[in-house]
Amino acid sequence: MNLLPLQKGVLYGPIASRRLGKSLGINLMPTDYKLCSFNCVYCHYGWTKVHTLDAEAYADDMPRFDDVTGAVGNALASELEFDYLTFSGNGEPTLHPQFASLVAQIAEMRDRYRPGLKIALLSNSSGLNISEVKESIRRIDVPVFKLDAGIEGIFKDINRPCTGINLKDITANLHSLRGFIIQTVLINGMPGNVEEEDLDAYFDLVEDVRPEGVHIYSIDRPVPNEAIARVLPGKLEQIAELGKNRTGIDFKAFFLRQEAY
Repeated sequence: MNLLPLQKGVLYGPIASRRLGKSLGINLMPTDYKLCSFNCVYCHYGWTKVHTLDAEAYADDMPRFDDVTGAVGNALASELEFDYLTFSGNGEPTLHPQFASLVAQIAEMRDRYRPGLKIALLSNSSGLNISEVKESIRRIDVPVFKLDAGIEGIFKDINRPCTGINLKDITANLHSLRGFIIQTVLINGMPGNVEEEDLDAYFDLVEDVRPEGVHIYSIDRPVPNEAIARVLPGKLEQIAELGKNRTGIDFKAFFLRQEAY
């Protein structure tokens, strides 16, 4: 099983993203272990080593404010071509103790050097419990939040959140935002989230939080839980169409285009 290696620096890429074009990743997490508030069964980086919602004790292992802004500033001032700056990396980026301040500073540098560039965030939604994080979302052009289930038990089985995180709070936080994207990973197996009752509850929750759009995926690389399997492209497109019809919200299915149906 060849899982993805962890990112070894603050910046990585640009990578060819199926949604974001050329995306220059910003990793705010440690480089030698994964720190996250979730321990998802499908994570291509493998199991979470430090499973927490409070990352203050691990701040010394994370890149410092000046290291992040220096690296991003150098990239912005260079001739390197990229379409997005994307907060992602080795875990949940919003857990960095200075996340909100970093967003503000990087947005300011973007406005100075490349005003047409967009800033994106790939988040599991748990950091929205932090008021400063929630406030910082308005500075991000494309905030993308994970939502893999509409049932608490399925959420816990797939995302395996640390103590203190529940689907009700995540839903409430998402409900208070506007202009965000939901990202959903759909999987077969044990656990899975594509049975009819799973999708019914999920569509109800999506309709309630009213995102700008929904991006659905399945797994396309090795994952730590070998009891799960991918949902094929044809099925993903069927679910996207069903979701759009049920909610009136734009659903898009993403997969490797060379795959057979």
